[in-house]
Amino acid sequence: MSLRELYQEIIVDHGKQPRNLGQLADATHSQTGHNPLCGDRLTLYLVTRGEQIEDVRFEGSGCAISVASASLMTEVIKGKTISEVEALFHQFHVLVTEGKADEAELGKLAVFSGVAEFPIRVKCATLAWHTLRAALLNEMNPISTE
Repeated sequence: MSLRELYQEIIVDHGKQPRNLGQLADATHSQTGHNPLCGDRLTLYLVTRGEQIEDVRFEGSGCAISVASASLMTEVIKGKTISEVEALFHQFHVLVTEGKADEAELGKLAVFSGVAEFPIRVKCATLAWHTLRAALLNEMNPISTE
């Protein structure tokens, strides 16, 4: 199996069986995001204590890339500090826009490296991340990728 096939398999798996799906009744932050171009929509729920993300969940629907990105993001950010998450956001954005990344830093998020070859899919892959940033900043308005 090639690396590309493995990456595709991981994205399909998380797209069909997302992890950390559902609401968090005790969320300290939440935000809704929408990608009008493809119809992706999600609500992200976070529990933070100080600077640390203790728990995160999401609900919504969308294409496989969008759902898989939200699912993998929730797995990766649990237990991280807000500044660590901000650094991951920037690294992930470079990955999906330029196809370059430090795989040691991004870990399993590196599966999205192929998104850079399909610019129309960048908004799908980054919706959860932009929604996360807005939630952490307590922005009032829902996030749109347009």
